[in-house]
Amino acid sequence: MITNVCTLVLQYERGAARPDHGEPGVDHADITAALSLVPLVRGEMARSRGTTWQEIAFGLGLGTPQAARQRYERPAGRVAADAADAEGPQ
Repeated sequence: MITNVCTLVLQYERGAARPDHGEPGVDHADITAALSLVPLVRGEMARSRGTTWQEIAFGLGLGTPQAARQRYERPAGRVAADAADAEGPQ
């Protein structure tokens, strides 16, 4: 899902996709939000292909698998919290 959001923002920005009628275009805040999700997208892609945290750490130039995992989990936690806030109390 996060990968789709980032892709859509980039497509809007490049003109490869257009917002629906009445929907606002991409602004600075959209670009900033998409960029903040890049570590999460990279982690999702790597983990979905069976890449280990050690391999991800090496690819990112990090010293430990724990550092790579933390880099993935921090934005993932923020996204989950934002989604829960958007749903509101149940």
